Amino acid sequence: MRYVGTGLSLTLRNRPKSGRGAPGYPAMHIRRARKEDLGPVADLIVRTKRLNNEFDPLFAVVPDAKARAEKHITRSIGTPDKLLLVAEEGSKVVGVLRAEMRERLFYEPHTEGFVTDFYILPEYRRKALGNEMIQRAATELKKMGAQIIVADVPARNEIANRFYMKRGFRPLSNLVGRSPSSP
Repeated sequence: MRYVGTGLSLTLRNRPKSGRGAPGYPAMHIRRARKEDLGPVADLIVRTKRLNNEFDPLFAVVPDAKARAEKHITRSIGTPDKLLLVAEEGSKVVGVLRAEMRERLFYEPHTEGFVTDFYILPEYRRKALGNEMIQRAATELKKMGAQIIVADVPARNEIANRFYMKRGFRPLSNLVGRSPSSP
């Protein structure tokens, strides 16, 4: 299912404005990914894909997923139409968000920021880090020309679906599929 943010202004809820180091919240830093982040970011992208497989067998992860993720990330770092953010605690990468700019040829708004990958390590969830990463992505994507933000989420991933809905996104389209060998 694809979700679209109805606006580029997202609000951070349940987190003090000073968030960094506030009681109950780890000291986090969100920044654009660098080449030296390749290994940890690839690991997080593969974890995302494996999680998707838990929701539907049509998301079966290929054996060389890490190598593909590294290639995918390498093509994203420093590319003007791609956004690759990492969240880190100290020197540990604990979250990743990848998005790309896309043209909507037949629709207005015409330009979308498309979130393709978003993963936070389980022990860092439910601490408003997801909110902060989406907000930062919205700010960066707007600077890149995005008029709307779209995220691709497996239809059966209720946690991700609720996450986006709580942040002002709404279903935009449904991607349906089946194996050619299915009856």
